[in-house]
Amino acid sequence: MDMPVKPCNHNIKKTIAIADEMILLADAGDADHEDVGCAILYGILRDSAYKLRKLAEAEKQAHINKGFWD
Repeated sequence: MDMPVKPCNHNIKKTIAIADEMILLADAGDADHEDVGCAILYGILRDSAYKLRKLAEAEKQAHINKGFWD
């Protein structure tokens, strides 16, 4: 029987998914932008998403190493 996902792990998984969505939105926005302001916006969005995902992946690995990951 599968054990339920721990809330802390669920939040990490959700954070990674949100970061991935942010990257997709940044890619789409970058392809469609019409001015420099939008290009800057999507560049910041992409940069933030990669930083967020890196932190979340590191926390996931820490949970795996501690045996906390489902």
